[in-house]
Amino acid sequence: MRGLPIAEWSLRWAAIAFWGLGAHMGQACSQNGKGHVLGHVKNLGLDYGRSDVRGYQTSARLPYHTDSSDIAALLCWRPSKSGGASSIASSTTVYNEIRARRPDLLAVLMQPFQRTRWGEIPQGKMAYAEVPVFMPTQDRIIAHYVRSAIRKGQDLPGVTPLSAHQIEALDMIDELAEDPDIHLDMDFRAGDIQMVCNHGLFHSRTAFEGFPEPDRRRHLLRLWLACKDGPELPDWLLNSYEGRTNNGRPNGIVVPGVPLVAPLEA
Repeated sequence: MRGLPIAEWSLRWAAIAFWGLGAHMGQACSQNGKGHVLGHVKNLGLDYGRSDVRGYQTSARLPYHTDSSDIAALLCWRPSKSGGASSIASSTTVYNEIRARRPDLLAVLMQPFQRTRWGEIPQGKMAYAEVPVFMPTQDRIIAHYVRSAIRKGQDLPGVTPLSAHQIEALDMIDELAEDPDIHLDMDFRAGDIQMVCNHGLFHSRTAFEGFPEPDRRRHLLRLWLACKDGPELPDWLLNSYEGRTNNGRPNGIVVPGVPLVAPLEA
């Protein structure tokens, strides 16, 4: 969606409008261990190579991945000086291409991969989760993929080293998603809103350069929405990986004792 008149609004009003739109679609979930139900995609100058740093806190390129909710929504408050283009790719198309070309690798991707929780650990869970990339459920393919979490999970005690076959399978996902015949690119302008269903779409972002002035730096608001009319999901997502909201949907990142908050700054 394009053209929200944010030039006439304060950040607070933009956040209220964005929140209100999201509320018509689902329940806002916590996006990190701080309980942020209103998130901020903004370069905080952190090192993406660190095991506890998530990509949205940096200016680095983000490979194709999914978030931990039914819908991931972004509002562009301030665009970048250059770069920061968004891309989406059908995870079901990727699944079908792998099935046609390398069914042996598809079998690998339908087995669980161990991935870090970034130190944001829900009640009763371990420091890493185990979830397949592709999970056939009812009449559709549910996907969940964050390669950086799989890679950084390798640093955790008790995690099994990735096999050559697993690495080859993950490489094929990335290669297919990068195919221009499979993905769609778009630029963010101030006032743009993007909503992505995580269960059927991978999304990505190119690296970006920000403006030097603090009040002009790239800044996106983010919502993770739990939608009661979302598709049926496998036990891997509803129990093994996450918990459930009161409407029975994935609840994002809920850490014991952390209240939900909606900050206006990153």
